[in-house]
Formats: sequence, C-alpha cells, structure tokens
Amino acid sequence: MLQDVTFGQYYETQSFVHKMDARIKLLALILYVVLIFVVKNFYGFLVVGAFLIVATIFSRVPLGAMLSSVKGILFLILFTVLLNVFFYQAPNETILFWVVSVESLTFAGFMALRLITLVLGSMLLTLTTTPVALTDAIESLLSPLKVIKFPVHELALVMSIALRFIPTLMAEADRIIMAQKARGADFDSGSLVARAKAMIPVLIPLLISAFRRAEELGDAMDSRSYSSSAVRTKYKKYRLTYRDLIGSIICVISLAGVILLNVYAGGIV
Repeated sequence: MLQDVTFGQYYETQSFVHKMDARIKLLALILYVVLIFVVKNFYGFLVVGAFLIVATIFSRVPLGAMLSSVKGILFLILFTVLLNVFFYQAPNETILFWVVSVESLTFAGFMALRLITLVLGSMLLTLTTTPVALTDAIESLLSPLKVIKFPVHELALVMSIALRFIPTLMAEADRIIMAQKARGADFDSGSLVARAKAMIPVLIPLLISAFRRAEELGDAMDSRSYSSSAVRTKYKKYRLTYRDLIGSIICVISLAGVILLNVYAGGIV
C-alpha cells in the first residue's frame, strides 16, 4: 500500500553514513545527480552502481527499504521505456521489428537505469538524514545568500516541512483508500481512465486533510511565538570529521572514473 513508500522517512541506526555531516551528504547527492547525468555508457553505470552499493553497505539501511522506493516510480519507468522504444531514433539503426531497433532498446534501458539510480540515491539521503539535519544543512549551504536578503531560513523550513509530511500524507491516503474499499469502492480493476476516476474520492478528502494539518501547524507555530526573523542558536553544532573527508574522496573518485569512461568508451549509440 501507499504506506510502504519510504520516501521522506528516516531509518534510525548508528552507521558511518548516518554520522556524516548533513551538509556533506547534501553536496554528495548533488554530485551524485551530476554523476548520473554525465554518464554516457553502461560502464559508467557500473561505477554509479558500485558507489551506491558501498554507500548502502556503510549506511546499514535494509535493502528492502531501498528497493521499495522504486515501486513508486514503476509507472514512470515503464512509460519512459515505452516512449524511448517506439520514438527514439538513431542514425544507421538496426531495425528488429516495426519501428523498434537495437539502438532504441539500448537507449530505453539506459534511461531506466538513470531513473532508478537517481531515486535510489535520493532515497539514501532521506533514510540516513533527519529532516531537522537537512533543514540545518540547507540553511548553512545557502547562508551566503543572506547578503542579498534572500529568505534562506524560510526556504529551508518549507522544504523540511514538506519532506516531513510526505510519509504522513501517504499514510493518510492509505487510510482513505481502505475506508473507500470498505464502502465498496474498486481501485484495482477497470481501465486506466476508470482507475483515475476512482481516485477522485480519495484526492478530495486528502487535500482537505492536508490543508487542515497545515492550518494546525501554523496555529501551533503562532502559539509558540515563532518568528523567522529571530536570531536562533543550534542545539547541535555540526563539525566536519574524517567520515566527511572519506565520503568526499569517494565521490570525487567516482566522478573522475565516469569522466574517464566517457572519454575512452564513448556513448551508448
């Protein structure tokens, strides 16, 4: 069900990755995304996969929790694959049947790997970093923008709250679906259009619940005299350690490996 979606959830344990500075992990994710989009061949994805496996092992996050995140984008992956299989064209194509070619199948698999690794890397960050730590990391990294009066704290707070409420809204949607099924609603049969129409009775109460929770959160912050302009201190001071140095070195080595493979192995087609 929807509550099985792990995006935005924190897996609490003591691991090498959990103890890393949130700022370094956020920068590592940005570098990881760049790494994925720099890859031009399947050899590069071997480097990306090795980096992801090493990070997962050092994070002590269960493999099931990582793979469950892929369930939420299965439709997007299938749609992307089909789109590229039938519409991608390359010079000197080797046609297999109709408009499907070896090159289109290869490119479709390449794009599927790009989506999967992108989601898995993002999932690893949220599973190993608390929303509070992410907020502090974003605010710290964007602090130079305060010179031009950019609302850094407000932006970090909004992103943190949005990330925190993803599991809550997923659980709320799951409860609404179960309640609708108990009343005879059918979400599992019929055409794609019929299933989409069946979700309308779920979306309306979910939106109402989301607005109610947002109003309650706003009232709670007002009652505690919250002010974004106040000068705040941090309960926990973040300091760079040897873990952050090792993680940064691994990221840089992985990026260098992908660039070298792009130069010497070329593109996929």
